[in-house]
Amino acid sequence: MFPEKYNVKITVLKRLFHKDLVDKYTDNPSIWGPCQKFKEGQSWLVSKSTPWECPPGFCGWAWADMQKMVWGMARGGPVRMVTCCTDGFRPVIFLLERVEDT
Repeated sequence: MFPEKYNVKITVLKRLFHKDLVDKYTDNPSIWGPCQKFKEGQSWLVSKSTPWECPPGFCGWAWADMQKMVWGMARGGPVRMVTCCTDGFRPVIFLLERVEDT
């Protein structure tokens, strides 16, 4: 028997920028800033029928960092998680929420 399936909502909580690290460890710090792909409050719904597919308009790098968590939640894992992309200079913090059908 297969586990129950759930949609998963991804919401951008914060965009961080570590200027001190950029200044110290990059060749051209003036070109760096917070991630421009996302804005706080943006959200996407990942379908329970295709939890392995990157949502349209979502960053492929960030998706690669969280896709296993999304898939696990879609198959009955945790109800809520906070995660981030692995960009050490300008990480983005995401809330993942399992969506119960009503």
